[in-house]
Amino acid sequence: MVKKAKKQKAAEGSASPKEGIVLHAGASRNELMLAAKERGVKNFRVLNKQELMDVLKNIGDQKAVDAIVSGAVARWKSGWGKRKESNENQN
Repeated sequence: MVKKAKKQKAAEGSASPKEGIVLHAGASRNELMLAAKERGVKNFRVLNKQELMDVLKNIGDQKAVDAIVSGAVARWKSGWGKRKESNENQN
């Protein structure tokens, strides 16, 4: 019986963080954000739903994850400061 327990532990341990996460098709953005947080994705709050799904599918490919996250962060940062500029132009 000890051997069976070791085999089961090995099977459970095979789900490494490098494997993609399988979520049901109708997963909400909140569920995706929680999964990304558990996996240690940085800046997961600025990702949209599609980007979250892509990041969770490619969790093993750190370069792909970094590219997606950096694009989302750049998009998020570009949204700051536009309101002040438009108000100055109206005056």
